[in-house]
Formats: sequence, structure tokens, C-alpha cells
Amino acid sequence: MAEILKVNKNEKNEQKEDYALQRVPKHWRMPWFNVTNVAIGVATAMIFMQMGSLMAIQFGSINALIAEIYATIVAGFLGIIIAYLAAKNGLNVNLMSRGAGFGFIGASITSFIYAINFIMYCAIEGSIMAIAVHEYIKFVPTWVLMIILGLAVVPLNWYGVKQLDKFQKYSLPVYLILLFSGIFMTANRQFDHANWLSFLPSGQHVGGIGLVTCIGIINGLVGIIALLISDYARFIKQEEFKIGVFAIGFIPALICFFISGLLGIWFGVRYMTDNPGVYFVSAMGIWGAAFAILTQLRINVTNLYSGSTSLANFFARVFHFTPGRVFWVVTTAVLAIISMLCGVLTYIGPMLTFQGVFLFAWASILVTDAIIIKKWLKLGQVHIEHRRGFLPEWNPVGVVSIIISSTIGTILASGTWGPTLSGLAALIAGVLSSLISIIIALVTKGKTYLTARPMEEIQQQAHPNEYNETVHTCGSCQGEFITEDMLYCPFNGNNICSQCCSAESHCQTVCKRQNVGTVITA
Repeated sequence: MAEILKVNKNEKNEQKEDYALQRVPKHWRMPWFNVTNVAIGVATAMIFMQMGSLMAIQFGSINALIAEIYATIVAGFLGIIIAYLAAKNGLNVNLMSRGAGFGFIGASITSFIYAINFIMYCAIEGSIMAIAVHEYIKFVPTWVLMIILGLAVVPLNWYGVKQLDKFQKYSLPVYLILLFSGIFMTANRQFDHANWLSFLPSGQHVGGIGLVTCIGIINGLVGIIALLISDYARFIKQEEFKIGVFAIGFIPALICFFISGLLGIWFGVRYMTDNPGVYFVSAMGIWGAAFAILTQLRINVTNLYSGSTSLANFFARVFHFTPGRVFWVVTTAVLAIISMLCGVLTYIGPMLTFQGVFLFAWASILVTDAIIIKKWLKLGQVHIEHRRGFLPEWNPVGVVSIIISSTIGTILASGTWGPTLSGLAALIAGVLSSLISIIIALVTKGKTYLTARPMEEIQQQAHPNEYNETVHTCGSCQGEFITEDMLYCPFNGNNICSQCCSAESHCQTVCKRQNVGTVITA
């Protein structure tokens, strides 16, 4: 009985933490269909429809459609590669960045900005949801709805990806019924703009600055989708690797940009508004409000999940503070509510443009590091290391690249050098970050990826767990972890897990200055 209680307690803890700071072991992997189901929850976000509507109304339907096709191809390409790396290593982009060019502390730059992005996205989606509900029940103030709906997603995030899979799976049929109902009702109404695909505002032209501006707007979402994929792809079962990587890497991008974007253009031109919450309520009344709530819950549970893991990574690295993922779920929700109340939706255009610069550069560095630097140039270690004891605090390959490229991209995005360069700022930042990282890796000969510490074996006897995996006991938290997530700590004189290593604040990384090689006894 005691053993059963222990196993149940361990499983509950796994569900809550969901390996936010560690490598996902084999027993916690899931079938590719279940993981894809969670990832597709991102694709049902109304922001993708809203961007299609916004671009079509301001710059014309054809320009918006071309931008959506561009985004589908680029996000799909980046997503497949990042999904491959995440599934192979069992790590999300926050953990991968440590050994993929940024170093242990250097990766905190990406984690912090990544977390801010998800807080903002959570606030944007929550604002759309609150406005949609307010359209139908005007006696309830919008700010009250923002608080209620902002807190509603917290319980749905309590037990990680496995809980998200259940929510997305059971809510999908309802979502599809309401979506097709909205399409049917809209298709049977008379509108001024019957030929929606030929819509072109006065003074605009197909191509030119209008198209470039659309690409600049949509780039703000391309990077986030490509990076977000890793949070879920790391759970793919190894025996389903190929189909899982393609499905999770490409299908969300296809739905986000091509399908949702096309629907956004269609709805937006017909109703002449870029807010999906408004046009679905106009089409279906109370059912439109219900659709908006369901849609935003489906996306905000994933925004909250990714935001919580990013904050957990940032505070573990910089402040050695590890209160657990659930703490960061609540924190992310509260910060998103504050952002909603401050009117984040008003600044959606500029915000997406500037965020796109950073996210595009980050994704480009990860892809360049995996394909060009490590595979083609054979610089740095082949595997992606995430354990603090083996990593330098800062790696110039990624840190210098992202600082320079993001700075230049931000200057261009501000419009100082004209609208063309402003629209292409994120793409330019991505190319620059890739080139700079290659140059630095060549100059340093790949010697900045690992410390001089030898890659030692664990000094204790391994034993099988209830899943028949070979594990070791952490001398600090007493948890059981796979060998790839353990290392020897000379400061404590114990073998510890990577999370306890990250949380240690008094050791002054003595392990990186000593030969601490030991011998495993299996």
C-alpha cells in the first residue's frame, strides 16, 4: 500500500511540474496524436483570424493572403526543425538554448522575453474574449470579465500537458460545431463586399509597401509558433518520432496561418471589423459569445503553460528560485490580467512587430546551431547539453548574435529607415542572427559551448524504476531521475538532478573549476 501511495504521489508531482526544468524521460512521452491535439489548441486562437482580418481591411485581401502563405511556409520549416530537436532531446527551447549557443545564464535572456511574449498573448486573447462576452451582456463591466476569464484558465493548467490534452480533446468537437455554425450563418447573410477576395482599400495596391507591411505584421506570430512547438514536441514517443515531428512541426502552422488566416480575411471583409469576438457575436448572438470563450480558453491554457515554464526557467537560472511550475502558472495569469486592464489590445500591431524581431532571431539561431554549426561545420558538442555544471555562464555564439540582430531589427522596425525595411525587420534580424552566430562559432572554433569539466559518469549505483527505466536518486531532493538529467556536485558531495543544480546559490560553480570525474557503478 505504501508503495502504491508513493507512486501516486510521484505521478501527481510529475503532472504538476511536467518537467519544466528537466529532460522528459521515456515514460512521460505521449502518442503523437495526443501531443498534436494539444499543439492544435494554439491554432484555434482568435488572434490568427484577427491578423487576417486586420491585414485585409487595411491593405487588401490578396496582400493578406500572400502574407499568410509566406507565414505558413516559414513557420512550418522552422517548426519542423525545432520539433525534431525537442523530440530528440526531450527539451523545450528554454532548456535547449542553454547548450545551443547561449550558455546557462545567457539563455535567461531568451526565457525572460519569451515569458513576456506569452503574458502579452494571454492578455490579448483574454481581452478579445472579454470584449466578445461584453458585446452580449453589457451590464457586466469589461474589467470584471477580464479578471474572471483571466483566472478561469488557471485550474485547467494545474496538471500540465496531460491535462491540457484532455481539455483540448473534449472541447474540439464543440469548437468545430460553433465555428461551422458561424461560417454558415455568415455565408447566408447579405454584405456590401460580396467578392471578399478582391477587396482592396482606397489608395492600396497588390504588392509593394502594403504586402511588405503585412509580412511585417505576421512575422510577429511566425517566431512564436515555431518556438512554441518545442513545449509539446518534447513529449513525442521515440517510436513515433518521424510522424510526430512532422505533425507537430507543420500542422499547427498550417492551421494558424493558412486556414485561420483565410477565415479571418473572409469574416473581416464581410463585417468590416478585425475583432473576431465582434463578428462571431454578430453572427450567432449568445452562441458567438460562447464560441469566443471556448476559443480563448483553448489558446490561453497553452499560453499560460508556456509562460509558466519560461518564468520557471528564468528564475531558476538567474535567482536560483524554484518554487514549482504551478506557482508560475498563477503568476503568469495575474500578470496577464494586469496587462488586460492596462489595455494591451490597443498596442497589438507595434507589439507583434517588435516581438517578431526577437523571436525570429532566436528561432534562426537555434536552427542554424543545429544544422550549420554542429552538423555541417562540426563545431561544439553534438548533443544539446542543459545541465548547469557542464555549461559556461555565457556563450557569445548566441548571446552576441541575438543582441546585435535584435538591436538592428528593432531600429528597422521603428520605421527610421522607411516602411520597406520596417516590414522586413524580423526577416532581416533572422538572417543577421544566423550569419553572426556562424562567424562567432568559426572564430571561437566551437570551444565556448562546454566548460573544461569532464563529462563524468554518476557516482552511485543505478536502479530501475517502476517503468523499468535506469534512474539515480538525487542526493538533494531524493527524487529519481534518468542519467542524462544527473550530475555530480563536489560542493554538496552528492549526485544531484539538474533542477537542484540550477537552484544551488552558494556553490559559486566550483564544479567547473575542479576535476570531478567519477566512475559509474551499474
